[in-house]
Amino acid sequence: MTQPIELVLFDFDGVVVDSEIISLRMLVAELAQHGVSVDIPYVSRHFLGRSYPVVLAQIRKEFGILLPEGFEADYRARLLAAFEVEGLRVMPHLREVLGALRVPYGLATSSSPARVASSLAMTGLTEAFAGRITTASEVARGKPAPDLPLHAAGKFGIAPERCLLIEDSLAGIAAGLAAGMQVWQFTGGSHMAEGAVAADPDALPHRQFASFAELPHLAPQAFIRGE
Repeated sequence: MTQPIELVLFDFDGVVVDSEIISLRMLVAELAQHGVSVDIPYVSRHFLGRSYPVVLAQIRKEFGILLPEGFEADYRARLLAAFEVEGLRVMPHLREVLGALRVPYGLATSSSPARVASSLAMTGLTEAFAGRITTASEVARGKPAPDLPLHAAGKFGIAPERCLLIEDSLAGIAAGLAAGMQVWQFTGGSHMAEGAVAADPDALPHRQFASFAELPHLAPQAFIRGE
């Protein structure tokens, strides 16, 4: 029997903000400049939802290429600039969902603290997530290990089986399942429209949904009555 939801944890990129399609396209282009030829489905499968150290290790293992020391910092700077130019946007209905939740909520993200802070400022969500952010920099192992969602839940003192984790990536789904949480996959990001995230029998979410407008109806016990 499913436990009642006492905490909702959101992944950030591709769930709270529609950033992943920008990130994926830019990473493909940046890697090509260093002799690494990959496409969006490859980057999505191996890199989506994972921290930079994991990405760099995968490139070294798969292609035998050690990216220059400044690659990560340069890529992050150019990506934030692209967010500004292209207009980073909050997922539709996400603000209303946050306002209607009657249980605590937080972020559990592989993005760096600096990138999260910048993205929140761009989208006007800084106040909404103040004091609610957990990043992969705080744990020994990133996704798909369960460390990140477990650490986030621990901050709130909520048992994992009473947490709902909302993710888009296969790595994030696997992390939530390994943590013993309810895991729902959000499929409304622009990167999903391009078919960037394929299904994986080893990382099947408990539910999928494409719009945050659906969430109060899917999990009514977690929301203020009447929303």
